Amino acid sequence: MADRAPVIWMLGPTSAGKTTLANALSSRIQASQLVPVVHWDGDQVRDLMGDQLGFSETSRMLVVHALATIADTTSRSGVLTIVSALTAHEDARDFIEQALPGLIRVYVHCPIETCADRDPKGLYRMAKAGEIDTLIGYNSKYEPPTGHDFEIDTSGADIDGCVDRLLEFLETTSILPGMAAECPDASIANT
Repeated sequence: MADRAPVIWMLGPTSAGKTTLANALSSRIQASQLVPVVHWDGDQVRDLMGDQLGFSETSRMLVVHALATIADTTSRSGVLTIVSALTAHEDARDFIEQALPGLIRVYVHCPIETCADRDPKGLYRMAKAGEIDTLIGYNSKYEPPTGHDFEIDTSGADIDGCVDRLLEFLETTSILPGMAAECPDASIANT
């Protein structure tokens, strides 16, 4: 049986760049062929569950539970696991901390104003128009996490630079020793 691999959980407000950063990091690690890696995103769980999930605190917690269960399974299989999810409330953050041994929490920081300017899904526009009333960061305050292991500000940085900084952190903390040196110039899609 493989040793448990780390789980890197990226959390931050909507449109902060969690999924983009997780996709880019995963691509860079895959290109290195040093360790197996998988990326799970909160939207994947929502897509799987369809209309059964709303955006209440209960539904949000169900997404976190599902992601933590999937992440634990892939981690136990020896696969480096990256999760990108809002994880906006302290109860959800406490849950993942308890559920996932060796969890690495990465706070993807971006001012809400910048997130609203990006708005790839149109959620901030819909909240402003009154079409939705559950957008954390607009309809209710987004509380930045405390006790995270690494913080990265995506508001003015390019994605390659963010991945470089994250790989450097993972290398210097011995989470992925030698990784930054093995994949310095891997090309990645900015999605």
